[in-house]
Amino acid sequence: MILKIINSALILVAVFMGFKQGMAMVSGKPEMTAMFGKWGFDKTGLMINGIITIAASLMMLFPKTFVWGNFLMAAGILLIICFHLADKDFKGVLIELPFLLLNGIIIYLQHPLKH
Repeated sequence: MILKIINSALILVAVFMGFKQGMAMVSGKPEMTAMFGKWGFDKTGLMINGIITIAASLMMLFPKTFVWGNFLMAAGILLIICFHLADKDFKGVLIELPFLLLNGIIIYLQHPLKH
C-alpha cells in the first residue's frame, strides 16, 4: 500500500514536470527557444515537441496508456540528453539524468490503479 502511495506521488511529480515543460515549449519561452534553437529546432518543431511532451504526461495518468506515456516522456528526455552529449555539455546531461531515471522507476513500479 505504501509503495502505491509513493508511486502515485512520483507519477504526479512526473506529470506536473512534463506538463510544465511541455507548456513552456508550446508557448515558446525564451529559455526553451534558446536551448532547442542551438540544436536546430525552430518554433514549429519546438511546439510539436511540446505537444508530444504534454500528451505523454497526460497519458501517464491512465493505466491503459501509462507505459506508452512513460516511454514517450523517456524518449524526449533521452533526445535532450543526446543533444547535450553532442555539445559535450555534461552538466546538462547530469541535470536530465534524474528525470530519465524517474521514468524508469515509475515504469518498474507500474500504475497504482492497474489490477
